[in-house]
Amino acid sequence: MNTPAFEFSTQIEVRFADLDAYGHVNNAIFFTYLENARVKLFKQRFGPFLESEMLFIVVRSECDYLAPIELDDPVEISISVEKITFTSFTFAYRLHNGADKIYAKAKTVIVSYDPINKKPAAIPARLKLVLNGEMV
Repeated sequence: MNTPAFEFSTQIEVRFADLDAYGHVNNAIFFTYLENARVKLFKQRFGPFLESEMLFIVVRSECDYLAPIELDDPVEISISVEKITFTSFTFAYRLHNGADKIYAKAKTVIVSYDPINKKPAAIPARLKLVLNGEMV
């Protein structure tokens, strides 16, 4: 198995409010967990790009649920870059317990967007370097 050039991991705290009537994390909350991990990633690695005029918009999200998450379960989200195109990139996520139990696998496609011209725009060259695992 190839190791991704870019990987980021963070812990997620499961709150009682995240649980449904069956006592496990509601499926919609998984997308909130992905968003929380993505925001941490952007703040930590993409700071200068967040201050630019360019926006980064999620245009597609998908999730395969593999095991339920309960209140006391440890949850870690690992993010890697699966694909980079001219105007978009795809993050692949693994929601897991920090060991061998995988709760879900997910993906988001994110488009680089120019709000002035109101259309997708080329991903900045420096951001492509970061997405490819290079520190700039």
